[in-house]
Amino acid sequence: IFRARELRFMLKHGETKLLVIPKVFRGFDYEAMIDGIRGELPDLETLLVIGGEGERSFEQRLLETPWEEQFDTKALFAEYQPTADDPTQLLYTSGTTGEPKGVMHTSNTLLSNVRPYSDRLHLTSDDKVLMASPVAHQTGFMYGIMMPVYLGTTAILQDIWDAEYVCKVIAAEKPAFTMAATPFLADLVKTAPKHEGELDSLRIFVSAGAPIPSAVVEQAGKVLKAKIVSAWGMTENGAVTTTCPEDPPERASQSDGKPLPYTEVKVTDFQDNELPTGEEGNLLFRGCSLFVGYLKRPELYGVDDEGWFSTGDLARIDKDGYIRITGRTKDVVIRGGENIPVVEVENLLYKYPGIADAALVGCPDERLGERLCAYVTLDGNATDLTLDQVKAYLTEQQLSKNYLPEYLEVIEAMPRTASGKIQKFKLREQARDVRLEPAKRG
Repeated sequence: IFRARELRFMLKHGETKLLVIPKVFRGFDYEAMIDGIRGELPDLETLLVIGGEGERSFEQRLLETPWEEQFDTKALFAEYQPTADDPTQLLYTSGTTGEPKGVMHTSNTLLSNVRPYSDRLHLTSDDKVLMASPVAHQTGFMYGIMMPVYLGTTAILQDIWDAEYVCKVIAAEKPAFTMAATPFLADLVKTAPKHEGELDSLRIFVSAGAPIPSAVVEQAGKVLKAKIVSAWGMTENGAVTTTCPEDPPERASQSDGKPLPYTEVKVTDFQDNELPTGEEGNLLFRGCSLFVGYLKRPELYGVDDEGWFSTGDLARIDKDGYIRITGRTKDVVIRGGENIPVVEVENLLYKYPGIADAALVGCPDERLGERLCAYVTLDGNATDLTLDQVKAYLTEQQLSKNYLPEYLEVIEAMPRTASGKIQKFKLREQARDVRLEPAKRG
């Protein structure tokens, strides 16, 4: 999904020496793009192009050249083999909040997550893995590449998401596990009725990146045999919390799970005091899968002396230790001194007939500080939606008047990262230009 603007930053910041790209993918010429910016990448020594020609040919340079016969490979591995605590992965954050940061992981931090994750989901070498999430993001890399290797099982990589085609892949390959963002699950649920009995091998569908609407979980229970598992995590630590396959189905839509073994979470106020059960605050994480730093930006590491990492998420923890993400600290909308429960309102909007996606952000207001703006996309059954209709619906749901959106815009598609997360910072930028009637006093 990346283009010259993002790659120019990442490749230069990471001092990339070797780059492997396809010649053309989905009608776009990647080789021409890199040629256009290569003069700005002083560290890039080698470009290999899949489907390329000459010295650039990936096939010729790597697959057809017998390197193992030309070098003493044992000596090379002995010289260059990293330790388990050396950085082995540089992965840039997906950009939901602005400029990407280069997250560094080691073999230990990555594998210490893959093992308890697969154990909780009861995955074995008999369970094939289907992965449609990009492998340049943590979900695809850890659970579509590393986990199948760890389990000794088959990985089925789906490069372009198309629910109808994916159903055919599931029918043919019979995977037991997949993990993807919520829109992927919603698409599969809509398509599954046309493939009755063909998707029965799928035992676990882990959905992360956004809360799962209860309507989707309910419908999934009718058309899929797979257990829907919700999860929360970050590029910086992989999956941290998941629900369990043994949990009742509704838990997947009501929580984001409990911590995996060897990890801990806690919720604090803005003065770093731990909060009691059920209260919303900053979510902190500590555990074995925590990354080891941001490349060239040590000041942003944000890990305290006791090993706690501030995630930037708001959450609450229930009496059973399950968390619920309620928003980002930067996503908090404070109207007239009162925090608006953004995720709760968004979940209600997802239940409104005709709404496919919903995202709430704040727009500046001189008197109240912020006002609430709603951005929505519509499914194929809806052609129009008004703010009055949304307000009437939310009022019927007994939502507080203070939590009602004061602006609504229907857009064709949400700005998203490659892994499917809505980029709210882009919506906030749009909301800065929103001009509302002066807020009424009283």
